[in-house]
Amino acid sequence: MVHRVKQHLRFWSALVGRFLAHRGASSAAALTYTTLFAVVPLMTVTFSILSAIPFFHGMGGQIQTFIFSNFVPSTGATVQEYLQGFSLQARQLTWVGILALAVTAYLMLLNIEAAFNVIWHIRQPRRGVSSFLLYWAILSLGPLLLGVGFVISTYIASLTLLSGPHPLPGAATLLGMLPLICSIAAFTLIYATVPNTRVPVKHALVGGLFAAGLFEAAKQLFRVYVGLFPSYELIYGAFAAVPLFLLWVYLCWLIILFGAELVCSLSYSSPAQQRKLPRLLSLLGVLRVLHDKQQSGAGLSLAGLTKSGWPLANEEWLDLLEFLEEEKLVCRSGSDQWVISRDLNHYSLATLLQRCPWPLPAPQSMPAELDEPWYPAVRSALAQQREDQAALFAGSLAQWLEATPESQG
Repeated sequence: MVHRVKQHLRFWSALVGRFLAHRGASSAAALTYTTLFAVVPLMTVTFSILSAIPFFHGMGGQIQTFIFSNFVPSTGATVQEYLQGFSLQARQLTWVGILALAVTAYLMLLNIEAAFNVIWHIRQPRRGVSSFLLYWAILSLGPLLLGVGFVISTYIASLTLLSGPHPLPGAATLLGMLPLICSIAAFTLIYATVPNTRVPVKHALVGGLFAAGLFEAAKQLFRVYVGLFPSYELIYGAFAAVPLFLLWVYLCWLIILFGAELVCSLSYSSPAQQRKLPRLLSLLGVLRVLHDKQQSGAGLSLAGLTKSGWPLANEEWLDLLEFLEEEKLVCRSGSDQWVISRDLNHYSLATLLQRCPWPLPAPQSMPAELDEPWYPAVRSALAQQREDQAALFAGSLAQWLEATPESQG
């Protein structure tokens, strides 16, 4: 039990460390600034699409009221009035103005994907047609799915078994959990689709549950804060809803990004499984597995590396890939697959050691045995190299510094 508790503490400590290392707070602030400009375009696009379909006519206002009453605490009604006015004005724009709003919403989606790609260490964002089709689907199909979900939830809430004079036991609790269920579904969808890599659905669901729980807790704490510290209203007056709304959006992005860190961490091997070896040995282990995969025409992912007996931390895996990619030894063949990209018969181990950014391992840091065919020869060569180096540079530092050119020669 103590060992398991320590493992969990290490996991969450590493998770917080990753969040800070990726500058999650700064990313949340940048996304909050972007959201401030994109929220009206998104609302305008949503209203325009819903109003274009007779079945959803008049439903945009109901959806907006539901969202602001359940997901924006304390200041939702005031902010909703502001945004509704802005959105009504925006719908009077020309096609050029509407196109500018669509571009603003598109840029927000780009910034969101960029923040997620930093968390997953993805250096190649979506490009071209795939990027356009994905974002177009979000902007066009998103409002339709939102409308369908709202119709279904309204129909369920209107059933006699749930809202009649004699409802089923627990019906009120079920209806009260509807916003939480919507939050879980939204967060899960974000974590599963936004990163430019394959994210297991079960990991996205765990992140959705975690983020939704934090979101509900943050709503309650935010209400308490606004009630206990009304200084914003004293300072800003009727304008107080705006800074409070920005603060709430910032908290939401912190929760979303921290949940993304959790989802990303779940895809890696646990600290108990990871090998604690010098980086050079891990590099040779990865190359051996990649070389074996090449013989069968297959690629390698972090999950495949773990199954091959080399469970590495994600940071180590990405560092090794970055070096191998710079050396043009590997290239990406898919979203998660890597393959050998050159003939290793024309790349020497000496060249690898010379260009390797990590120091050669000391004898005491190397394991006595390692289930790798290359390890005995490499271990022996490194030991011999260490002995030759000690012999070549024998003598005190004073003797070397005081040596004459003749004696050095």
